[in-house]
Amino acid sequence: MVAGLFTFGISNLVVAQEEQAQTEQTEQTVAPEQTAPAVQTVEEPAPVQTQEAAPVTFRESIKKQFIDGGPGFMGIVLVILLIGMAISIERIIYLTLASANSDKLLKGIEAKMKNGDVEGAKQLCKDTRGPVASIFTQGLIRYQDGQSLEEVEKSLVSYGSVAGGKLESGLSWIGLCISLAPMFGFMGTVIGMIQAFDDIAAAGDMSPTIVASGMKVALLTTVFGLIAAIILQVFFNFIASKIESIVNDMENASISFMDILAKYNNKK
Repeated sequence: MVAGLFTFGISNLVVAQEEQAQTEQTEQTVAPEQTAPAVQTVEEPAPVQTQEAAPVTFRESIKKQFIDGGPGFMGIVLVILLIGMAISIERIIYLTLASANSDKLLKGIEAKMKNGDVEGAKQLCKDTRGPVASIFTQGLIRYQDGQSLEEVEKSLVSYGSVAGGKLESGLSWIGLCISLAPMFGFMGTVIGMIQAFDDIAAAGDMSPTIVASGMKVALLTTVFGLIAAIILQVFFNFIASKIESIVNDMENASISFMDILAKYNNKK
C-alpha cells in the first residue's frame, strides 16, 4: 500500500508539473498578442446613391389598373369598347364620304336642264357621290320617262327614306355597346364584392387591408365600364348629329330640285 501510494503520488505530481509548464508556455505566447495595441481601421461610409423614381406614365397607370381589376370582366368591357369604336369609325368615314356640296350639284343640274340636257343632268348626278345625288338620279330617271311631277316627288320621298335608313345603319349597335359596357362593369363589381366578403370570412377578421383591396378590385370594373360608355356616347352623338345634318340637306335639296323640274317642265 505504501509503495502504491508513493507511486501514484509521484505520477500525479509529474502530471501536475507538466500541465503547469504547458499553461505557462501558453500564457507567454498569448500575452504579447493581448498586450499589443489593437489597430482599428475606420472605414469611411460609402456614399449613398439616391435614385429618383421614374414618373409613372398615363399608359402604365391604366395598364396597372386594368390588371388589378382582373382580366375577366375588364377584358369583356375592353372588347365591347373596341367593337363600338370600330363601328363608330366606320360610320364616321361613311358619313364623311356621303356629305356633298348640294348647292353646287343643284347649280349644275339647273344649267343642264336649262339647255334641255336631261341626260347630262342625270350623268352629273351619277358622277357625284352621296345620297343626295342618288336621289336626284332616281327623280331624273322618272322625269325622263315622262312621269308627272307628283310621281317624281313620291319617288324622291321613297328613295330618301331608303337613303336615310342606310345612314342610320349601325347606330343601334353603338347604342348596344353603350348599354353593355357599364352593365358588365356593374356585374364585375358585384362579383368582386362577393369575393371580397369571401376573403373576409376566410380570414376571420374585418381587416381594413382586406376590405380596401377587395373593394378596389371590385370598383375598377365599374369605372372602366363607365369610361367605355362615355367614350362611345361621344361617338354616338357625333354620328347622330352628322346624320341629322345630311338628312336636312337631303330634304332642302329635294325641294330645290323639284322647283327646278317644275320651272323647266312648263317650258317643254
